Amino acid sequence: MDCGGAIAAPAYDRAMILVVEDEPGIIDFVERGLRRQGFEVDSALDGESGLARALEPDVELVVLDLMLPKLSGAEVLQQLRALRSTLPVIVLTARGELEDRIAGLDAGAVDYLVKPFSVAELAARVRAQLRSASHGTTTIRTGSLQVDLLSRQVMVDGERVRLSSTEFELLVYLMQHRPQVLRRDQILRAVWGYTHDPGTNVVEVYIGYLRRKLRTAERAAPITTVRSVGYRFDEESS
Repeated sequence: MDCGGAIAAPAYDRAMILVVEDEPGIIDFVERGLRRQGFEVDSALDGESGLARALEPDVELVVLDLMLPKLSGAEVLQQLRALRSTLPVIVLTARGELEDRIAGLDAGAVDYLVKPFSVAELAARVRAQLRSASHGTTTIRTGSLQVDLLSRQVMVDGERVRLSSTEFELLVYLMQHRPQVLRRDQILRAVWGYTHDPGTNVVEVYIGYLRRKLRTAERAAPITTVRSVGYRFDEESS
Protein backbone atom coordinates (compact mmCIF):
# COMPACT_ATOMS: atom_id res chain seq x y z
CA MET A 1 0.00 0.00 0.00
CA ASP A 2 1.28 3.42 -0.92
CA CYS A 3 0.84 6.51 1.24
CA GLY A 4 1.37 8.86 -1.70
CA GLY A 5 3.01 12.28 -1.56
CA ALA A 6 1.56 15.44 -0.07
CA ILE A 7 -0.24 17.76 -2.45
CA ALA A 8 -1.55 21.29 -2.28
CA ALA A 9 -4.74 21.09 -0.25
CA PRO A 10 -7.98 22.83 -1.24
CA ALA A 11 -10.01 24.31 1.63
CA TYR A 12 -12.28 21.28 1.93
CA ASP A 13 -9.25 19.07 2.63
CA ARG A 14 -9.32 20.44 6.20
CA ALA A 15 -12.56 18.50 6.70
CA MET A 16 -12.79 16.00 9.54
CA ILE A 17 -12.59 12.42 8.25
CA LEU A 18 -13.56 9.56 10.58
CA VAL A 19 -11.88 6.19 9.99
CA VAL A 20 -13.74 3.24 11.54
CA GLU A 21 -11.46 0.20 11.39
CA ASP A 22 -10.57 -2.53 13.90
CA GLU A 23 -6.94 -2.99 12.81
CA PRO A 24 -4.71 -0.40 14.54
CA GLY A 25 -2.00 -0.76 11.88
CA ILE A 26 -4.40 0.16 9.10
CA ILE A 27 -5.80 3.06 11.12
CA ASP A 28 -2.27 4.40 11.64
CA PHE A 29 -1.46 3.98 7.94
CA VAL A 30 -4.64 5.74 6.80
CA GLU A 31 -4.40 8.52 9.40
CA ARG A 32 -0.81 9.36 8.46
CA GLY A 33 -1.57 9.23 4.75
CA LEU A 34 -4.71 11.38 4.90
CA ARG A 35 -3.06 13.93 7.18
CA ARG A 36 -0.22 14.23 4.66
CA GLN A 37 -2.91 15.02 2.09
CA GLY A 38 -4.20 17.84 4.33
CA PHE A 39 -7.18 16.26 6.10
CA GLU A 40 -8.12 16.23 9.77
CA VAL A 41 -8.58 12.60 10.89
CA ASP A 42 -10.20 10.84 13.84
CA SER A 43 -10.69 7.10 14.33
CA ALA A 44 -12.71 4.40 16.09
CA LEU A 45 -11.89 0.72 16.60
CA ASP A 46 -15.41 -0.72 16.62
CA GLY A 47 -18.79 -0.10 15.04
CA GLU A 48 -20.50 1.08 18.22
CA SER A 49 -18.02 3.86 19.03
CA GLY A 50 -17.67 4.62 15.31
CA LEU A 51 -21.40 5.22 14.97
CA ALA A 52 -21.45 7.47 18.03
CA ARG A 53 -18.54 9.54 16.67
CA ALA A 54 -20.04 9.68 13.16
CA LEU A 55 -23.19 11.26 14.55
CA GLU A 56 -21.21 14.24 15.87
CA PRO A 57 -21.65 17.27 13.58
CA ASP A 58 -17.95 17.95 12.91
CA VAL A 59 -17.51 14.65 11.05
CA GLU A 60 -17.87 15.32 7.32
CA LEU A 61 -17.04 11.92 5.84
CA VAL A 62 -16.62 8.36 7.16
CA VAL A 63 -14.20 5.70 5.91
CA LEU A 64 -15.80 2.49 7.16
CA ASP A 65 -14.63 -1.11 7.37
CA LEU A 66 -17.39 -3.73 7.06
CA MET A 67 -15.95 -6.35 9.44
CA LEU A 68 -16.17 -4.63 12.84
CA PRO A 69 -16.72 -5.76 16.44
CA LYS A 70 -19.78 -4.72 18.51
CA LEU A 71 -21.65 -3.36 15.46
CA SER A 72 -20.98 -4.43 11.88
CA GLY A 73 -20.18 -1.94 9.15
CA ALA A 74 -23.49 -2.78 7.47
CA GLU A 75 -25.36 -1.96 10.70
CA VAL A 76 -23.44 1.30 11.06
CA LEU A 77 -24.39 2.20 7.49
CA GLN A 78 -28.04 1.41 8.11
CA GLN A 79 -28.19 3.64 11.17
CA LEU A 80 -26.27 6.47 9.52
CA ARG A 81 -28.68 6.46 6.58
CA ALA A 82 -31.53 6.87 9.08
CA LEU A 83 -29.86 9.44 11.36
CA ARG A 84 -27.44 11.37 9.07
CA SER A 85 -28.67 10.53 5.60
CA THR A 86 -26.39 12.98 3.75
CA LEU A 87 -23.14 11.98 5.47
CA PRO A 88 -20.86 10.42 2.81
CA VAL A 89 -19.53 6.96 3.70
CA ILE A 90 -16.71 5.25 1.80
CA VAL A 91 -16.49 1.53 2.54
CA LEU A 92 -12.92 0.27 2.94
CA THR A 93 -12.67 -3.52 3.18
CA ALA A 94 -10.86 -6.70 2.26
CA ARG A 95 -14.15 -8.17 0.99
CA GLY A 96 -13.69 -7.42 -2.69
CA GLU A 97 -16.15 -9.79 -4.33
CA LEU A 98 -18.70 -8.08 -6.57
CA GLU A 99 -21.60 -9.21 -4.35
CA ASP A 100 -19.94 -7.58 -1.32
CA ARG A 101 -19.34 -4.35 -3.23
CA ILE A 102 -22.96 -4.25 -4.39
CA ALA A 103 -24.21 -4.96 -0.85
CA GLY A 104 -22.14 -2.10 0.56
CA LEU A 105 -23.32 0.35 -2.08
CA ASP A 106 -26.94 -0.73 -1.76
CA ALA A 107 -26.68 -0.28 2.02
CA GLY A 108 -25.89 3.39 1.47
CA ALA A 109 -22.14 3.75 0.85
CA VAL A 110 -21.22 6.32 -1.80
CA ASP A 111 -17.97 4.59 -2.76
CA TYR A 112 -16.08 1.36 -2.16
CA LEU A 113 -12.34 0.75 -1.94
CA VAL A 114 -10.81 -2.73 -1.61
CA LYS A 115 -7.72 -3.56 0.45
CA PRO A 116 -4.85 -3.36 -0.38
CA PHE A 117 -5.16 0.24 -1.48
CA SER A 118 -3.29 3.47 -2.07
CA VAL A 119 -3.95 6.34 0.33
CA ALA A 120 -3.50 8.70 -2.61
CA GLU A 121 -6.46 7.00 -4.32
CA LEU A 122 -8.48 7.01 -1.09
CA ALA A 123 -7.77 10.74 -0.68
CA ALA A 124 -8.89 11.39 -4.26
CA ARG A 125 -12.17 9.59 -3.58
CA VAL A 126 -12.62 11.52 -0.34
CA ARG A 127 -12.11 14.81 -2.20
CA ALA A 128 -14.63 13.77 -4.86
CA GLN A 129 -17.28 13.08 -2.21
CA LEU A 130 -16.52 16.31 -0.33
CA ARG A 131 -16.90 18.30 -3.55
CA SER A 132 -20.44 16.94 -3.86
CA ALA A 133 -21.17 17.56 -0.18
CA SER A 134 -19.76 21.10 -0.31
CA HIS A 135 -22.52 22.00 -2.77
CA GLY A 136 -25.10 20.79 -0.24
CA THR A 137 -26.11 17.78 -2.29
CA THR A 138 -25.36 14.14 -2.88
CA THR A 139 -26.32 14.57 -6.52
CA ILE A 140 -23.89 14.82 -9.43
CA ARG A 141 -25.24 16.85 -12.35
CA THR A 142 -23.68 17.48 -15.71
CA GLY A 143 -25.62 18.57 -18.77
CA SER A 144 -28.76 16.47 -19.09
CA LEU A 145 -27.44 13.75 -16.77
CA GLN A 146 -28.25 13.65 -13.04
CA VAL A 147 -27.05 10.98 -10.61
CA ASP A 148 -28.25 10.70 -6.99
CA LEU A 149 -25.55 8.95 -4.95
CA LEU A 150 -27.89 7.94 -2.11
CA SER A 151 -31.04 6.83 -3.93
CA ARG A 152 -28.85 5.54 -6.81
CA GLN A 153 -31.23 7.01 -9.37
CA VAL A 154 -29.98 8.17 -12.77
CA MET A 155 -31.93 10.67 -14.87
CA VAL A 156 -31.28 11.68 -18.49
CA ASP A 157 -33.37 14.57 -19.84
CA GLY A 158 -35.68 14.13 -16.86
CA GLU A 159 -36.32 10.45 -17.63
CA ARG A 160 -35.13 7.72 -15.27
CA VAL A 161 -32.52 5.35 -16.65
CA ARG A 162 -32.37 1.98 -14.91
CA LEU A 163 -28.81 0.78 -14.33
CA SER A 164 -27.50 -2.35 -12.68
CA SER A 165 -25.38 -1.85 -9.55
CA THR A 166 -22.19 -2.39 -11.55
CA GLU A 167 -23.27 0.02 -14.30
CA PHE A 168 -24.08 2.62 -11.64
CA GLU A 169 -20.71 2.20 -9.92
CA LEU A 170 -18.89 2.49 -13.26
CA LEU A 171 -20.80 5.65 -14.21
CA VAL A 172 -20.15 7.33 -10.86
CA TYR A 173 -16.45 6.47 -11.04
CA LEU A 174 -16.16 8.01 -14.51
CA MET A 175 -18.12 11.13 -13.50
CA GLN A 176 -16.21 11.71 -10.28
CA HIS A 177 -12.91 11.63 -12.16
CA ARG A 178 -13.93 13.81 -15.09
CA PRO A 179 -12.19 15.05 -17.22
CA GLN A 180 -9.39 12.60 -16.41
CA VAL A 181 -8.71 9.80 -18.87
CA LEU A 182 -8.97 6.57 -16.87
CA ARG A 183 -6.94 3.55 -17.86
CA ARG A 184 -8.67 0.20 -18.20
CA ASP A 185 -6.71 -1.24 -15.26
CA GLN A 186 -7.72 1.72 -13.06
CA ILE A 187 -11.38 1.13 -13.87
CA LEU A 188 -11.06 -2.61 -13.37
CA ARG A 189 -9.49 -2.14 -9.94
CA ALA A 190 -11.93 0.56 -8.81
CA VAL A 191 -15.17 -1.06 -9.97
CA TRP A 192 -14.48 -4.80 -9.91
CA GLY A 193 -11.68 -5.09 -7.37
CA TYR A 194 -8.23 -6.71 -7.34
CA THR A 195 -9.54 -10.27 -7.50
CA HIS A 196 -11.11 -9.87 -10.95
CA ASP A 197 -9.35 -11.47 -13.93
CA PRO A 198 -7.16 -8.74 -15.51
CA GLY A 199 -7.53 -10.42 -18.92
CA THR A 200 -11.29 -9.99 -19.02
CA ASN A 201 -13.10 -7.64 -21.42
CA VAL A 202 -15.67 -6.76 -18.73
CA VAL A 203 -14.72 -3.05 -18.83
CA GLU A 204 -15.40 -2.81 -22.54
CA VAL A 205 -18.66 -4.74 -22.17
CA TYR A 206 -19.98 -2.48 -19.41
CA ILE A 207 -18.87 0.70 -21.19
CA GLY A 208 -21.00 -0.55 -24.08
CA TYR A 209 -23.96 -1.15 -21.76
CA LEU A 210 -23.67 2.37 -20.35
CA ARG A 211 -23.40 3.99 -23.76
CA ARG A 212 -26.55 2.27 -24.98
CA LYS A 213 -28.51 3.32 -21.89
CA LEU A 214 -27.27 6.94 -21.72
CA ARG A 215 -27.46 7.99 -25.34
CA THR A 216 -30.52 9.82 -26.61
CA ALA A 217 -31.89 10.74 -30.03
CA GLU A 218 -30.24 14.17 -29.68
CA ARG A 219 -26.81 13.23 -28.34
CA ALA A 220 -24.30 10.42 -27.95
CA ALA A 221 -23.50 8.91 -24.58
CA PRO A 222 -20.98 11.07 -22.66
CA ILE A 223 -18.21 8.47 -22.58
CA THR A 224 -15.26 8.95 -24.92
CA THR A 225 -12.72 6.27 -25.86
CA VAL A 226 -9.16 7.60 -25.90
CA ARG A 227 -7.34 5.19 -28.16
CA SER A 228 -4.57 3.16 -26.50
CA VAL A 229 -5.22 4.92 -23.17
CA GLY A 230 -8.71 4.38 -21.75
CA TYR A 231 -12.00 6.20 -21.24
CA ARG A 232 -13.10 9.70 -20.27
CA PHE A 233 -16.44 11.12 -19.18
CA ASP A 234 -17.17 13.88 -21.70
CA GLU A 235 -19.29 16.65 -20.13
CA GLU A 236 -19.95 18.34 -23.46
CA SER A 237 -21.67 15.22 -24.81
CA SER A 238 -23.96 15.04 -21.76
